[in-house]
Amino acid sequence: MSLKVEPLDLHKADISGSKWQDVKAEELDIDNVSLAKTNINNVNMSGMILNDVNLSGLSIRDANFSHAVIDHIHLFGTEFHNVVLPMEGDGNYNPDGQYKPVSFHNCNLSNGQLRNCDLSNVEITDCDITGLKINGILISDLIKDK
Repeated sequence: MSLKVEPLDLHKADISGSKWQDVKAEELDIDNVSLAKTNINNVNMSGMILNDVNLSGLSIRDANFSHAVIDHIHLFGTEFHNVVLPMEGDGNYNPDGQYKPVSFHNCNLSNGQLRNCDLSNVEITDCDITGLKINGILISDLIKDK
């Protein structure tokens, strides 16, 4: 595929309805742009930085979020489904199963729900566990009974 190299400087332009196919668009500087209702498929966004972005109603499917940092995010009403470690055949599969752990720091997960999740070897440190239940059993009752 030969590419036509053409830096574009768009300012106060409406390019709604445009289609990009087989386009190299690296190191773009996008500021004050509406991408509402945009479909993005089969796109490499590694190393991309999003600041002050409204992603409400966003749907992300079949994505690799390995080593992503998500900071100062409003997650109310957000759902995570089928979050898994890489499987054999995936590009970042590690046969020894050693992966950097997923971690949550300084997060308010009150009233959250975890269902049918593998929580093996999970560590909970310096967290408010008021009202925390596992299978309907208050954890604070189990701790004070010791």
